[in-house]
Amino acid sequence: MSNTKQIKTIDESRQGESLADLSTNISAFGDKKFYIESYGCQMNFSDSEIVASILRDASYSSTSDFQDADLILINTCSIREKAEETVRRRLRTFEQVKAQKPGTLVGVLGCMAERLKSKFLEEEKLVDIVVGPDAYRDLPHLINSAEDGEKGVNVFLSREETYADISPVRLESNGVTAYISIMRGCDNMCSFCVVPFTRGRERSRDPYSIVSEAHDLFDRGFREVTLLGQNVDSYKWESTDKSMKVSFAQLLTMVAKV
Repeated sequence: MSNTKQIKTIDESRQGESLADLSTNISAFGDKKFYIESYGCQMNFSDSEIVASILRDASYSSTSDFQDADLILINTCSIREKAEETVRRRLRTFEQVKAQKPGTLVGVLGCMAERLKSKFLEEEKLVDIVVGPDAYRDLPHLINSAEDGEKGVNVFLSREETYADISPVRLESNGVTAYISIMRGCDNMCSFCVVPFTRGRERSRDPYSIVSEAHDLFDRGFREVTLLGQNVDSYKWESTDKSMKVSFAQLLTMVAKV
């Protein structure tokens, strides 16, 4: 398997892309359906696959038609002003769905949710759930709260969360290329950038979980992976007992051997 490094590359053709209907790939799902759109960088698209996995385990199936969904999620970006404007316009469309289908929940995920936090609930009255990029595991609980009439908010930034144990539900657009998230956050406090405030501090994923994911992708027919992170060059992992360290260069070698 080949591997490449890619950061902060925006594919405009994929902005607002919805998760494909994954019902055929879900072994156990209930009557409730979710719909998710993604904006911004490839990390957001990768995170949407993590969200899909979490919702799958909560007995949700996916749909590519937001009018058919019980839960509508929009994974957002705060780096690009155009993306924020698009998200707000998109929420107006979802507001019409809520009016026609009472009980439909609307959630805002990702960097925009992290940056605006509770302000989002005040300005966008239709939003039921606001979840930052480190709180996706809490989604089932927040959904339950929203179903009971309470607004669900969790924008806690973690110093440990990497979602290493979650196997993403792949979009499988071509079955050949895939993304693997290797680290999250950024420690470079650049004056022009909000990433450290929306994505938190740097933390690197266990390299063996990365290699395991690469092996799984290879076994399923994928032949190219892109390693993702806000700042992949800063990848550095250390075991809890400090006996082992893995640098980005060493990780590249490990993945290339798959």
